[in-house]
Amino acid sequence: MCFARLAGIAGIGFVVILVAANLLLTAAGFPTPSEAASLDEITTVFAAGSGSLRLASALLPAAWLLATVFAVGVCVCLRRDERARTDPWSLVGLAGVLMQSVVFTSVEATRLALTSAAQHDAGGVAGLWGLYTALFGFNQVFLAIALVGLSMFGVRTGATARWHAGTGLLAAALLFATATTSPYGVDGVNPLALLGLVGWLLWLVWIMAYSIILIRRAPEPSARMPHPVR
Repeated sequence: MCFARLAGIAGIGFVVILVAANLLLTAAGFPTPSEAASLDEITTVFAAGSGSLRLASALLPAAWLLATVFAVGVCVCLRRDERARTDPWSLVGLAGVLMQSVVFTSVEATRLALTSAAQHDAGGVAGLWGLYTALFGFNQVFLAIALVGLSMFGVRTGATARWHAGTGLLAAALLFATATTSPYGVDGVNPLALLGLVGWLLWLVWIMAYSIILIRRAPEPSARMPHPVR
């Protein structure tokens, strides 16, 4: 299997895992960033839903691996000229993908710590919840960086349609605005949380579209195999 097709499949797998993990958490009653919840409600949910949270968290290492393969595939496989140097915008996008994986590791670790605190030391829930919401909010800026970098790269190489790049840039703007206002949501709900949710959903659509591009642009096996010498 060529790397372009592998990267496209990785992008689709990344989206599937994220949707599955979020459905698990939603079904268990975990509050979303756009949903107001009291400290007592947060403590109750994290104390009772540890099984669902652990299962969702166990899926994420695979998601981060797939996201990295996807981003590298975009950077390497969609260049116009294989001999040309790497486009700077592709490096911006790759950096955004890698940084969001690093920061979201901290988000997920804090969420697991909330489960432990809710079960054994409820007094630490408030501080950990504040840390979680701050990390979750600021992480959106790295999603925005990935969207801007890889959208600009797609436009410059002619790999993406205008609607696709426009979707990526719109999602980046919404996520960046939400990240900027995240300090105002540490003790409650970010006033732009719904915009962030829309930006996140657009980010998933954008990845799926990019993944299909990678799969379609992958050369057929017959085109890659050298003709036998007679």
